Amino acid sequence: MQLGINLGYWGAGMDGDNLAVAQEADRLGYAVCWAAEAYGSDAATVLSWVAAQTERIDVGSAIFQIPARQPAMTAMTAATLDSLSGGRFRLGLGVSGPQVSEGWYGVKFDKPLSRTREYVEIVRKAMTRERLSYEGEHWTLPLPGGPGKPIKLTVHPEREHIPLYIAAIGPKNLEQTGEIADGALLIFPSADHIEDTAIKHLRAGREKAGKTLDGFDVCPTLPLAVGADGDVERLADTFRPYTALYVGGMGSRKQNFYNQLARRMGYEQAADEIQDKYLSGDKQGAAAAVPHELIDRTTLLGSKERIADRMKAYAAAGVTTLTLAPAGFTLDERLASLRAGAEALELAGLA
Repeated sequence: MQLGINLGYWGAGMDGDNLAVAQEADRLGYAVCWAAEAYGSDAATVLSWVAAQTERIDVGSAIFQIPARQPAMTAMTAATLDSLSGGRFRLGLGVSGPQVSEGWYGVKFDKPLSRTREYVEIVRKAMTRERLSYEGEHWTLPLPGGPGKPIKLTVHPEREHIPLYIAAIGPKNLEQTGEIADGALLIFPSADHIEDTAIKHLRAGREKAGKTLDGFDVCPTLPLAVGADGDVERLADTFRPYTALYVGGMGSRKQNFYNQLARRMGYEQAADEIQDKYLSGDKQGAAAAVPHELIDRTTLLGSKERIADRMKAYAAAGVTTLTLAPAGFTLDERLASLRAGAEALELAGLA
C-alpha cells in the first residue's frame, strides 16, 4: 500500500505551508500529492506550482470539477501537466454537488452518471491525439451544421496513458467508476465498512468491463492526528467540525451524498440530527452530535502503533493508496504528522 498526501483547498494563509508539506512528502517517498478545488483556487494552477518544486511525487487533481470545464479543456490541461511534470500527473474527476454546479458554474446538476461517462470518453479520446469527434446525449463534437471540424490535441503527454480517477460515493457511481476509470477517490472510508460501502460496487463495475480489481487504485483520504492512545477522544474532537460540515452541510437536505454514506454505515439517527442542526445554523450542535465512533472509524488517530494497526486493516480491506490529510495548527505539527504517517506504514510492514 502506498501513501498519498491531500493538501485540500489552497489559500487561507497556508500556501507556503502546503508547499512545504508537499516537498516533505516528496522527500519521504509519498506516492502522490492531491489538490482540491471548489469555488476558490483551481487545482490545475496549484498542481503546476507543486510539480515545479518537487522531484518524484506524483501530482493529482482531487478533483477537477466536471461542470467547471469542457472535456476537451480537461484533456488539454491533463496533457500539459503530465508533460511539464515529467509524467507525474494523475487526473481525478468529479461532478461536484448541486449547489456548486448550479450556483457557481450555472450547469444543471442532472444525469451525473451519463454525464461523467461521456466526459471520460471524450477526455480519453482527446488524449489519444486522434481527431476528436463525438456524438452523445450531453456533448456533440464538432457541433453539427457549423464551421467546426474534428481537431486533434497538439500537446504530447509524457505518458501514453494518464491514470484517471473518479470521486465516487454512491453505489451506482462506484460501479460505473470501476467500469470506466483507473482508480476511485473515496472519502469517509471505514476499514470495517469499505467492502460493503465501496469495494463491492467497484468490483462489480470491473467485472462489467471484463476486468478485476488488479491494477485498480482504491484511494481513500483519511484525516490524521498523532498523539497518545489515551488522547484519542481529544484527537477525534479536532475533526468534529469537518465531519459535521460534510454530513450536515454539504449539498442540500435532499442531495447530500456524505449524509447518505453515513446512513449506509449505520448512523441514520446521528445523520438526521447532524443535518438538522447544521442546516438550522447550529454548527456547534451539529459537531457535538457527531458520534465519536464515526470519527474514529474514518480517521487515523493515536500513536504510530495504533495508526499502523489501522493501516494494516485498510490494506487487508483492499486499499492500495492511503491518502493522508495531516492535522496541525502549525507547519511543524503538520510535518511531524506526515513523518509519523510514513513511520507507521513502515511499522505496519506495508512500505
